[in-house]
Amino acid sequence: MAALVRPTHGRMIGGVCAALAQRFGTSANTMRVIFLVSCLLPGPQFLIYLALWVLLPSEKSARSGSAAW
Repeated sequence: MAALVRPTHGRMIGGVCAALAQRFGTSANTMRVIFLVSCLLPGPQFLIYLALWVLLPSEKSARSGSAAW
């Protein structure tokens, strides 16, 4: 399985949906639609997105070896 890192290419805002799409083998657009639809439901989806944006290392930093993942 691929490591969960935010890619440098194919990202729109933070790269979280693109990272999840790579991890689960789907397209980034599909993951974005799933996220947008889930925002219509009650819950902390936006806060989870922000937390993943902060916690997931960027592909650039993961390649340089500064990330512990």
